Amino acid sequence: MRQYSADLTPPWKKPKPAPEVAAEPGLVVEEPGTGFCGAVIRCEAGTVTLEDRFGKHRVFPLEPRGFLLEGQVVTLVRPASAGPVRPSRTASGSVAVPGARARVARAGRIYVEGRHDAELVEKVWGDDLRVEGVVVEYLEGVDDLPSIVAEFAPGPDARLGVLVDHLLPGTKEWRIAQSVTSDHALVVGHPYIDIWEAVKPSSLGIEAWPRVPHGQDWKTGVCRALGWPSENTGAVWQAILAKVTSYRDLEPELLGCVERLIDHVTVP
Repeated sequence: MRQYSADLTPPWKKPKPAPEVAAEPGLVVEEPGTGFCGAVIRCEAGTVTLEDRFGKHRVFPLEPRGFLLEGQVVTLVRPASAGPVRPSRTASGSVAVPGARARVARAGRIYVEGRHDAELVEKVWGDDLRVEGVVVEYLEGVDDLPSIVAEFAPGPDARLGVLVDHLLPGTKEWRIAQSVTSDHALVVGHPYIDIWEAVKPSSLGIEAWPRVPHGQDWKTGVCRALGWPSENTGAVWQAILAKVTSYRDLEPELLGCVERLIDHVTVP
């Protein structure tokens, strides 16, 4: 008795095997079912995560013939290296340096006004700062900034950068910043009353940061307006910080300030 294959599809109608391509970070592919096109940022057992040019993430199964690479059907497979694919960029958007060790701390420093500011800078720029050997310290306020700068004694090999909240012409903060005249000290600031405002409302699921009447504590007013617990603003901040995953969650005004400070401290 003859034995027949269960697959009766004529050979000329069978699809050709698609080439297998390792889902390496940065590889740009398209998922034809949805038309979603993006770069690989993570590959785990059975799935791959893509990021499009707008920063949107989508997770897709690793199925045979599941993607298009430069218009050609391919099968994505997990890279040979063990463990998940690491993002090719840091939270600040800089190119990641896998395995890089923290550099010995520079003499230069970046000071930021407030603990929350320091925590936000660390979360987004921490990897970059460690590679560059830049230490971030926080100030309790800017009232004593001139004496702090004088005590630090910035110079060509020990530059100082300072990030100030609500640095607008005519404000107290502005007048204090103007009194710092060292060529090796740079004071910059964002326009927001508090660092909370530098987080994009869309990243927190709110339409906008509420306006708080003059004379009222800003954090307390914000929490009350949004229905957040106003008796523990520290816990609210931790919830806000948890929503920040990269520079895309921050307003451009803050991004520009921090990048200027890092350049000032690190560029000869």
